[in-house]
Amino acid sequence: MDSQTSQSSQPSLPSPSPHTFQVDLRGLVDLLSHHLYSSPKVYLRELLQNAVDAITARRAVEPDAPALVRLFAEPGALRVEDSGVGLSEADVHDLLATIGRSSKRAEGLQEARSDFLGQFGIGLLACFVVAERIRVVSRSARTPDAAPVEWTAADDGSYTVRTLPDDARPEPGTTVHLVARAGAAEWLAEDRVLALARDFGSLLPYDVRIGEEAVTDLPAPWDRAYPSPAARRVALGRHCHDLFGFTPLDAIELDVPLAGIRGVAYVLPSAVSPAQRAGHRVHLKGMLLTERAEQLLPDWAFFVRCVLDTDSLRPTASREALYEDETLAAVREALGERIRAWLTDLAAGDPERLAAFLAVHHLGVKSLARHDREMLRTMLPWLPFETTDGRLSLEEFARRHPVVHFTRTVEEYRQVAPIASAQGVGVINGGYTYDSELVEALPSVRPGTVVAELDADTVTAHLDAVDPAVELALAGFLAAARAKLDPLGCDVVLRAFHPLSVPALHLDDRAARHEQARAQAEEEADDLWAGILGSLRGEAPRARLVLNHLSPLIRRIGSLGEPELIGTAVESLYGQALLMAQRPLRPADSALLNRAFIGLLEWATNGEGDR
Repeated sequence: MDSQTSQSSQPSLPSPSPHTFQVDLRGLVDLLSHHLYSSPKVYLRELLQNAVDAITARRAVEPDAPALVRLFAEPGALRVEDSGVGLSEADVHDLLATIGRSSKRAEGLQEARSDFLGQFGIGLLACFVVAERIRVVSRSARTPDAAPVEWTAADDGSYTVRTLPDDARPEPGTTVHLVARAGAAEWLAEDRVLALARDFGSLLPYDVRIGEEAVTDLPAPWDRAYPSPAARRVALGRHCHDLFGFTPLDAIELDVPLAGIRGVAYVLPSAVSPAQRAGHRVHLKGMLLTERAEQLLPDWAFFVRCVLDTDSLRPTASREALYEDETLAAVREALGERIRAWLTDLAAGDPERLAAFLAVHHLGVKSLARHDREMLRTMLPWLPFETTDGRLSLEEFARRHPVVHFTRTVEEYRQVAPIASAQGVGVINGGYTYDSELVEALPSVRPGTVVAELDADTVTAHLDAVDPAVELALAGFLAAARAKLDPLGCDVVLRAFHPLSVPALHLDDRAARHEQARAQAEEEADDLWAGILGSLRGEAPRARLVLNHLSPLIRRIGSLGEPELIGTAVESLYGQALLMAQRPLRPADSALLNRAFIGLLEWATNGEGDR
């Protein structure tokens, strides 16, 4: 008998009976409060959200239906009433008693799902974060003949459902009663409820009130009509101060109809670090979703804070952040384009405001210009750079100098700037964030511009050579000086340059510094690592101490006859040149400075005694 026949002859086993998950409601509430939601305050957002969605659902079939949400705070309790679509007894059993099911899946509502705020069916469950008991009284607008229904639930997971007399709820809609749990009564206090309601619901499209106090404040500040552009700027500045606590340099309109976005970006009045993540306020269909949306704008736009309303972005499950998807990426690009256009408009029509902005936020614009050649071209006359001619734009500097020299580090710039300037060589300090990248990109937006990195060899080549006879006469002095600095990996050369107040110049480049670091590590390493580091020894150029033959001090030192005194003087010149360049000192350099200082004191005191 083959295996197939054998299997077919075996009696079939009965299918196992399905089981239903048992949910510990208290454990689930604890999970929500400690891991999903950032604060208990979200309970009020859920209540407002359910009320607004219910009104939206009713107006989908009754366009003229009332749109009212009323909140009534009492000691230790809160009541929320809405004129929405309401629930029947069947809806209550099907929706309120089933965790995870959304009323937006109800018949007739699925096609209008995009009009609702709620997307995850958590619903009233969030209210158990602050309440020990929830009572819902509702009457359905879809089945007007049905009696009002009451659903009462406790935080232990138990609930009851019963029908009520018609006069318990004469009109369609829903009333939610909350009774505070122990230690949570403050969240239901009237002043707290009013503050939260205004924070979450100021842009909601319906009439929301707590007592006689209006919660909604429509139209939004950016959608209001103002008598003049100046009045608009003042009003938006006041709104920014109330919302974010600062008065902005400017306000940028954020109107992206294809993405369903309206809002404003406020320009910060003071500089911030590019690494600082900005928090933006995002409303979803009028309801505040988050005030800490970090991924809303491109990274380069760290100089603005945004507040906007959208109907296209997708929230995360907690509805306290934005879901990273293609829609958010498209919105981020569109908002970045709007900020870019604002900068271009300033450059074209309002240079004074642009200058005021760049004085504070040039770093952000440089970050943008790195990747956007058109923005770099636009900002060329405006972006400031540190140069040997003072603070200039790249455009102005390139007009002055046939070759745009730059250094990659601040240390290199400090080494060569005084000497290069005296020799008529213009240099840009490219050591600050983004600057060297922008200088190197200059030929791509300004054809014909020659850009060159300034290194030690280039600087030395621009210094005047000394007459061979003079250098030959100082051969003994130079030999003693080179012998003194050779252990430090530094050569000594003689040149003539201005200014005369600089007796010596320390020059090196990255290759020389790398070799110095390798040599120092080799000295401090054990035998194994010393051998490995020794094998990495290269032919990198050494640092050099350039002595200025035009300096009276160098001429006097060159005439000294005592080898020991020459050595002390050369060490002093080397240390002073390092300090002038503001270079970090190695342990060997620090020891040299101490030794030279003590040596000079001994020479001075001995000379005084001899006299």
